[in-house]
Amino acid sequence: MDYLQMTAPCGLDCFNCPVYLANDNEELRKRIAQTLGIPPEEAVCKGCRPQNGTIPFLKMGEPCNVYRCIQKKDIDFCCDCSDFPCDHLHPYADGASQRPHNTKVFNLCLIKKMGLESWATTKAKSVKETYYQGKLKL
Repeated sequence: MDYLQMTAPCGLDCFNCPVYLANDNEELRKRIAQTLGIPPEEAVCKGCRPQNGTIPFLKMGEPCNVYRCIQKKDIDFCCDCSDFPCDHLHPYADGASQRPHNTKVFNLCLIKKMGLESWATTKAKSVKETYYQGKLKL
């Protein structure tokens, strides 16, 4: 797997995303379509980078701010930027935002510390599992 192509510049792991996994899983695609209220053929994604920062099922119409920024600065990830972290990565709890976006900065810090391939193969999945299923430990 090309982890650079399948990891968004903001640190989201496209290769673990249910909408990406729905490309090869018709049952998952149907469930996602029902949840999002879109036709099943639209409930798929090829990843942020292969689609030039535009995710069709989100109906954005243009690349996200993070993608445009890394293109302009000619870097691979936000953590490669001297302005990291910036407001493009701000987490939101407004209910309309997608929950996985709140893991971006943590993932980017791990990518910087561990390297992309090591993070992708040993840590990315557990970050997502811990985020959704883990219990807060103080």
